[in-house]
Amino acid sequence: MYPVTVKGDRVSLREFTPEDVDAVLAIYGDPVATRHLSFEPRTREQVQATITAVTNAARAEPRTEYSLAAALPSTDEVIGFARLAIDTQHSGQNSAQIGFALRPDTWGQGLGTQTVELLLTLGFDHLGLHRIWGARSPNNTASDHLMRKLGMIVEGRIRHHLLIRGAWRDSIVHSILEDEWQATAQS
Repeated sequence: MYPVTVKGDRVSLREFTPEDVDAVLAIYGDPVATRHLSFEPRTREQVQATITAVTNAARAEPRTEYSLAAALPSTDEVIGFARLAIDTQHSGQNSAQIGFALRPDTWGQGLGTQTVELLLTLGFDHLGLHRIWGARSPNNTASDHLMRKLGMIVEGRIRHHLLIRGAWRDSIVHSILEDEWQATAQS
């Protein structure tokens, strides 16, 4: 499926373009924004390589990665990076992992909640997935609250999951199933 656009009232998800490098650098290059992510802050060259990779992956057949710009609908200003990656190894492509990051000056405004809600809409309503999961830093209480608010259940802890900044970090896994999403969406 290309191009992808999923619209909300406060955030829209759309394909990245080469012009989005600086907007993504404001997220991926920021130590505050990347504090709970699975990587250290990135340089402009690294972000440019990421945008090139995701724009190329967007046209793959079959498409298994949906890395999308989270933008404000009124201005198309990119404020976040949203990703849904289809699990291709063991699930029969009925499961996917989500991830997201927003520019710190947009935190606390409900934009992250709508970004994840749009990823769930993409996965369940457009791609017909059965299960969507996400992993977060144990210290990222905002993501914990956000995922629980959207009906995602805590499945458990992956111990020493990631080596970041020279130290091992655990990850907390949340997931939601298609029928749980349908029940949440209808309420």
